[in-house]
Formats: sequence, C-alpha cells, structure tokens
Amino acid sequence: MLYWLTALSDGGDFFNLFRYITFRAGGAFLTALVFGFVFGRPLINVLRKRQGKGQPIRDDGPEGHLAKAGTPTMGGLLIVGALVFSTLVWARWDNPFVWLVLFVTLSFGLIGFADDYAKVSKQNTKGVPGKVRLGLGFAIAIIAALWASWSHPAGLQNQLALPVFKDTLVNLGLLYVPFCICVIVGAANAVNLTDGLDGLAIMPVMIAAGALGIIAYAVGRVDFTEYLDVHYVPGTGEILIFSAALFGGGLGFLWYNAPPAAVFMGDTGSLALGGALGAIAVATKHELVLAIVGGLFVVEALSVIIQVLYFKRTGKRVFLMAPIHHHYEKKGWAEPTIVIRFWIISLILAMIGLATLKVR
Repeated sequence: MLYWLTALSDGGDFFNLFRYITFRAGGAFLTALVFGFVFGRPLINVLRKRQGKGQPIRDDGPEGHLAKAGTPTMGGLLIVGALVFSTLVWARWDNPFVWLVLFVTLSFGLIGFADDYAKVSKQNTKGVPGKVRLGLGFAIAIIAALWASWSHPAGLQNQLALPVFKDTLVNLGLLYVPFCICVIVGAANAVNLTDGLDGLAIMPVMIAAGALGIIAYAVGRVDFTEYLDVHYVPGTGEILIFSAALFGGGLGFLWYNAPPAAVFMGDTGSLALGGALGAIAVATKHELVLAIVGGLFVVEALSVIIQVLYFKRTGKRVFLMAPIHHHYEKKGWAEPTIVIRFWIISLILAMIGLATLKVR
C-alpha cells in the first residue's frame, strides 16, 4: 500500500525510498515485529479465557508434556495477523505473487483454525478428520499451482528448474501442477508435524522464509539472475517483503512461545506457515531447493512415514516415537537441547540452500 507514495516523489526525496524492495522489506519486518509485541499478550489473554483448559495434551506422548496442560493454542493467529497486515501495508498490490502467497497462507490458516477449534471445543486431540483436512489442502494447492503456472513467463511454465545445474530445465508438462500441489501440501503438513516442542517449528520456519526471501529477491532481478546464472522470474522480488514480515511476526510470536511457552501456534500457525513456504518455492521456481532449506521439515515428515510403514509391515518401531523430535525426548534429551540443536541444523541447511544460487 505504501508503495503508492512513490507517486509523490520527484526522484530524489524521501518518498523515493518506497520504490526499493529492500527498504519496504525492512519496514515490513519492523511492522510485523511491533504488531507481535503489541497484540501478543492481549491475544494470549483472550485465548486463555475462551479456551479454558487450553490445548488437549496426548496421553501417549512424552511424560513431560503433561505439565503443559492448560496452555492456550491458536497462537498462529498472531503470526498470520502480523504477516498479513504488514505485507498489505508494505507490498505492491499489483503483484500476483504477493496475492498468491497470501491466499495460500490464509487458506491453510483457516484449515488449521478449524482443526484447533474442534480440538479445544471437544477437548480431544482428533480435531477435523485427516481426510477432510487433506482434501481441503489439495483443493487450495490446486488453485495455487495453476495460479503460479499462469503467472510465470511463457518459457518457464510447466518447467522444473534444477539447482546447481546451469540453465537446466525439465519440462514436466501436465505433471507440473500435480508436482507443485505435492510441494505445497507436503510443506504445510511437514511444518505441522514439526510443531511439537516449544519454539521448535517457528525458528526453522523463519530461517527457511529468510532464505527463500533472498532467493525470491535474486530471481526477481534480471541483473542478479544473469550474474548467478539462475532463471529470471519477473515480480518475485516482492516476495521478500512477505518473507520479512513472516520473520518479524515469527520473532514477535517466539517472544511468547519460548520455553516455557505461554501459547502454542497450533495448526492455525503451522499449516499456514508451511503452506507459505511451499507457495514461495513454487513461485520462485525453487521447489527442489525448498527440500534443502526446509530439510528439517523433510526429516520430521519422513520419520513419521517410516515409522508408520515399518510398524504396519513388521509390528515394530524404528523410532521410540515419531516425529523424530519425540524420539530424542524419549532418549532423555532435554527439550531446550533438542530445540536449539534443530535450530542449528536448520541454519546450516539454509546456508547450503542459498549456496545453490552461486554453485553452478
């Protein structure tokens, strides 16, 4: 919205700053951060009052989690609220990719909100049936995948860009949209599975969003793409503002989610943020890089898949408990130890993902 202040500029004054994506990204970060600090405590108080007993705790989970009973959930409302408000204030409204990532974020957030509401109101851990939640996710992802495909330049439509390999595109044809659907739905559910400890999911999401924001800015500038030998996707630079807002909103939420958490993000936050990461990757043609940048989420999801398949086949378990962060809890690792080490792993993976921009 503030971008339109450039109409008041003569080219050399303060209003000219609003032309620059980097300036507006900084503004988006600060706006979302302040939003989180201002509305965080009031939101938690409302959630605690409305939810009473808070998020239901699984009886078969790690014993230490029973002490968290009574903690309110749906804290993702704070992140999504800060993210959407800040993006609308600082981003250009004529950019299709901005609306694409906002659409995915809000839509998956609504699915998560319905799931959280069902859990809290019924005081059980089942929530919305998995098939219903997955079906809605696929419906949203279909729209987003088609939207992204139509928004890409003609030479990149239905093409899969390979990291590291210079100017290499794989024409997926009719398989491109289903592939993108799997990326978005997979990312949403992988982040959802990771959200099991205080602060565990939000920091890796912020790190991944920061890395993808840098990638979006780079592939949206023709001079950068020529230097880095990556594919130019006009308009994606504006996604940096969304990523910066996510980072700021995430920090504001982490202030209250740091151990011991005063609020959980719930599916409202985890599904929304995971879907957002998938949408950014699809928009920037860096779907495969998301698997590196978000490698922690991939491992968390794989640990569940492996556990389920192996148990059905043999009746035995590979991990003491899945997702894998619970495995380490069962082994006696302290919760803060698991969280911080997983943060470190996320940061390393993000650096590797960013390195793919240069290594060609």
